[in-house]
This record gives sequence, C-alpha cells and structure tokens, in this order.
Amino acid sequence: MTSSQQEAKSLDNIAALFEPNSVAIIGSTKEGFFGGYTAIRNLQKFGFKGKIYPVNPGGGEVLGLKAYPTVSSIPEPIDAAMIMTSSKAYPQIIEDIIAKGAKAATIVSDGFAERDEEGARLQRRIVEIAKKAGLRIIGPNTVGVANTSNGFMANPYILQFDKVYPGSIALYTQSGMLGSQALAFEDSRLRISKLIDVGNKSDVDESDALEYFGNDPHTDVISMHVESVRDGRRFMQTARSVAARKPVIALKPGREKEAAIALASHTGSLAGEDSTFDAAFKQSGIIRVNTRSELLEYPKIFSHKWHLPAGKRMGLVSYSGGAAVLAIDAAVKAGMTVAEWTPETKAELEQITPGLGHTPIDLGMSIPRWADLEPTYARVLELAVWDRNTDFILMLLALGGPGVDKLTERLIVMRKKTNKPIAIWLFGPKLPRLNNYTSILDEAGLPVFSSIENAVGALSALCQYAEIKSNLAKEQIE
Repeated sequence: MTSSQQEAKSLDNIAALFEPNSVAIIGSTKEGFFGGYTAIRNLQKFGFKGKIYPVNPGGGEVLGLKAYPTVSSIPEPIDAAMIMTSSKAYPQIIEDIIAKGAKAATIVSDGFAERDEEGARLQRRIVEIAKKAGLRIIGPNTVGVANTSNGFMANPYILQFDKVYPGSIALYTQSGMLGSQALAFEDSRLRISKLIDVGNKSDVDESDALEYFGNDPHTDVISMHVESVRDGRRFMQTARSVAARKPVIALKPGREKEAAIALASHTGSLAGEDSTFDAAFKQSGIIRVNTRSELLEYPKIFSHKWHLPAGKRMGLVSYSGGAAVLAIDAAVKAGMTVAEWTPETKAELEQITPGLGHTPIDLGMSIPRWADLEPTYARVLELAVWDRNTDFILMLLALGGPGVDKLTERLIVMRKKTNKPIAIWLFGPKLPRLNNYTSILDEAGLPVFSSIENAVGALSALCQYAEIKSNLAKEQIE
C-alpha cells in the first residue's frame, strides 16, 4: 500500500468515528446517568439509523436491542466501537473488535496515561495493537463524538436537551467541558456539524481531526480547544493547508505556569511554552482566542457565509451611547476603525432626525420622537448596511419597546439582500424575550452575540481571516 493510500485509509477510518453504519457499545448496560445504557439511549433519542450492538456479559435486552455477551458473538461486522470497561480488559477487547472489522474505537474509560506509569504502559500497548490493524482510537478518558447530521450523538452521559440543530461548525476538544453533555445545544442553538473529544490523545490527535474537518463537506469553520500538540510540524502544515480554505479558531489554555502544571496532570502530557504556540498559530493561519465563550461564539460569524470584508471599517448603530463607547473601545483595540458615513447617508439621517447623522448612529434620544417607529428604525439600519464606506456592521439593539416583531421581519428581509457581514448584540429587561429574538435572528442568518465584546471580537476574527486567506493564496501562487 502506497503512502497516499495509507493516508486515505486512515482518514476513512477516522470518518468511521462519526459516520458508522454499525457500532458496538461495550460496557455496563445498567440504567443510570453514565455508561453503555445511556450511550445507547442518546443514539436512539437523536435518531441514529445505524445498527447498535450492546455488549455485556449478562446478555439480555437493552432498550429494545438484543445484548451480546461478547464482541465475537455479534453476528455481523461492525464499523466502530464505544468502550467503557475496566482498563485491564482493553487489550483483549481491542483485538476482538478488530476481528469484527472495526475501523475506529472510542475509549471512554480513564485510568491510563493521565493516572500513572502503569496506565501509560497499558495505553501504549492498546495503541500498538490498534496500529497494526489500522484501527483508529480516540481517548482514553473521553466523552466521545457528536455528528448532528446523522444523530450519532455518542456520549456516555445523559444529554439534557431534546434537539440539535445541524450546522457547519466543527469542534475539537481535549476536555469534557466542551463535550456534547456540557453544551447547551438546544437553548443556545449551537450550529455544530461535528464534535470530537480526544481525551488522552493516544492515537487520533489535533492534526488528524483538523485534516478530517478540513475535508468534511458539512464543515465551514473549525474551533479547536488545544491543550497540547503531538507533532508540531505536521500540525502547522495541516493548519496552513486547511486555513487556506476554512477558518480555524483555537483556544490554548495553560498560559500561566500553575495552569500548565494542572494541564499536564489532566492530559498526561506536557503542553510546551505558550509563546511557542502563539507563534505557531500565527504562522499557521490560526485565529487565537482567549475564552471558552469566544471559542463557541466567534465561529457564528463565519457559519452564516458572509463575504469576507475588504477592509476594517465598522459601521456602528446603537440604541445606547454608552454601549457604543464600549464597542468603539473594543474595535479600536482590535485594529478596526469606526466608519464615517457617506454624505448621502448623513443627509438622509439628518432628515429623519437632526443630529442623527453623527458617527456612530446613536438612536437612544431619537426613537422617542418617531411616530412611525418600526419603518423609521428599519430605514436607519438599512442606511448603515448599504453605506459604501462600511465593510461590516455592528448593531447594538434594544428589545424593550414596541414594534420589535415588524423590525425583526425587516431585518430578515434585509439580510436576504446583502452579504455584508452584520453582528448584533441585543439587550433588554427580559431574558426569555432576548433568547427568543436571538433564536429568530440566528435562524435567519443574523448572528447575535452574548456580549458587545464578543460581537466586536467576531468581526475582528472575520477581518483576520480575510487577511490570512489572502496571504495564503498569494503564497500558493508564488
């Protein structure tokens, strides 16, 4: 087998983690908040159509499915396995699933390299057995994967939501804090395509996941929680290749010495100097973020398929002067400028209300004077969007007054007519009301952010990626 054929087979086997036609769930099948029973229930709940084979020495039946006492007693080949048993049983189980044709396995259990040297030796032995057969492994110490397009929500914990919204954001993590059991998929309407928690990263690592997501037709933007990197050169090469086509956003924790020590005990490996990561990310075309919130929110600006901005001129419309000042602080710090409206835009704004043509537009004192609130409000927003001096728009909108439904309708119509990037921050006295309109606007392709700073940061990330993509394209030509 040639090197390219081996690489293709490796990617195919990683794909089996997310897209199996059949999966064996190996481990306890007793009802509870964690384990094989719960993993099977999650797969059924979210509509996975493939075959599920529970494996437990007691046999019997689990959630309407026949349980098998051993892997070898399963009557058909399997594509993948999810294993949660005693760590010492793993070598034999790995050999058994290989014999059944498995291409990939998720090792949920802990007690391996993150614990002690004996656990590290056992982990190495398992990987050696798997590599000889081409079996790809995620974990140990993982909560698994999620694929929203086929309902393969393979997680051993109870997923306390009832609906997922398929999207185009792929999420890579080395921590269960970003596993599907820890994310508000339904309430936050997370538009995730696929998610992988690699745990101890014994086999499948950041470069493997990045390469797979880079070739995944369901993924437009990639978010990565990177605690350590196994092969720096390969990771950088892969990232540059992918970043030329899709934005890659990364959160690298462990900046401080104390955090780095905690990181080593968590993952079973050292992470390296933070300054090295910072330089590597910049050279690779990766956009670095600083918080979990940013990692989850910034990708929204990319997933709505805007045109990349040609410049860094931000058109700002705000219901509140104070909110506008906060936005300007954040924008200038990020290297953006607040756009000056064209003379035509200023003239029409002044006709609507004297003084409204200033930069930015401050609606707070003007709105109470308008007899026809909704159409006037909507016209002001349209003027900002159509203004040729702006590369993107930030809207800081209040939901306290009347006419919100009609205004929302006008915004949605406007979105269909433009590909100029728009970010929105909503504020108001009722959280359910804010959440409702956030969902409506997000659904229509108008991303709403949880804070002014995240809205500005997402626009900044969009500008960064426009430069990254342009620079990488020039390098390829040269």
